[in-house]
Amino acid sequence: MTSLIETEEHRALRDAVAALGKRYGREYFTQVVADGKHTDELWAEAAKLGYLGVNLPEEYGGGGGGITELAIVLEELGAAGCPLLMLVVSPAICGTVIARFGTEEQKRQWLPGLADGSRKMAFGITEPDAGSNSHRITTTARRDPETGGWILNGRKVFVSGVDIAEATLIVGRTEAVSDKGVKTGKLKPCLFIVPRDTPGFARNPISMELAAPEKQFELVLDDVRLPAEALVGDEDAGLLQLFAGLNPERVMTAAFALGMARYALERAVEYARDRQVWKVPVGAHQAIAHPLAQCHIDIELARLMMHKAAHLYDIGDDLGAGEAANMAKYAAGEAAVKTVDQAVHTLGGNGLTTEYGLASMITAARVARIAPVSREMILNFVSHQSLGLPKSY
Repeated sequence: MTSLIETEEHRALRDAVAALGKRYGREYFTQVVADGKHTDELWAEAAKLGYLGVNLPEEYGGGGGGITELAIVLEELGAAGCPLLMLVVSPAICGTVIARFGTEEQKRQWLPGLADGSRKMAFGITEPDAGSNSHRITTTARRDPETGGWILNGRKVFVSGVDIAEATLIVGRTEAVSDKGVKTGKLKPCLFIVPRDTPGFARNPISMELAAPEKQFELVLDDVRLPAEALVGDEDAGLLQLFAGLNPERVMTAAFALGMARYALERAVEYARDRQVWKVPVGAHQAIAHPLAQCHIDIELARLMMHKAAHLYDIGDDLGAGEAANMAKYAAGEAAVKTVDQAVHTLGGNGLTTEYGLASMITAARVARIAPVSREMILNFVSHQSLGLPKSY
């Protein structure tokens, strides 16, 4: 299905990752969740095969590819029923930001470990009172006059995998200064690496109605003191550096959603092909066949946009990638919700059983509509950025 837009190398990568995913599968994933554990075995084998850092620079132990290749890895693991959410966070967001904007010391300290899977990094941007309005982020960073470092204060919520990450890349805001050296009163986003055990850096688990190995956390930063070198990139770069991580996040969220949708569709098609009620398989009836066909179309269209977004990002077209990544995330989220719902409906009562493993995906599919940015905010973006319509906010 992808032969017209993927190279031979990409198809080989897709096949190899699919084979890895099948060795683990949905049964492994659900058992890990039931046991309250993490997908350590799958993570370790994917690392050994070089898949976790396929997007990171070769000189730091990565594969030298881009978000295109990493999206293939996540999509195929998801299609096998065992997605790795931390791929979105650790190599895609944090690894990309450090590779593009980090100092040489930061690259050498973090990228080899992110590439070989021995280290993980979380990403904290969402705040309880800011919601989708990133301009209302209140986590602030001010210079420490004694050390020349930084002091961070604030809160973050819905941060994935903090318990298994050695550090969290925190989005804070610093005071903007005019070209004359005068503070303007405005705040601009900056990125800081905060090690897990830093004094003043506390985490609290958030109870979720979501069957996933990765846990969600609230973070509290209370006078967290960091050295000057904790800042990633230029203090004055602002949104450029932030969206260097957010655009790959949207592409990878699309890959996550599409893998989930493909898994659900395959289970539904298998069932519809074999299940007989009135002498013929239920898939022979258009009321079953046509909705599944529509789901397949939606998945393929979203995959094309995801490929476009990843390609634009990898060739350095940040502006074009921003638009395409938002569209891809929107389309993939809609396709995932629709497909999972239709798959459950196709199986009827069996769709709600633990045996078939689809019911738990209903909640998971909704995440793709909500995070990391809601579908409504994407529609806002497209309406005023792509179409030139006035803002409503």
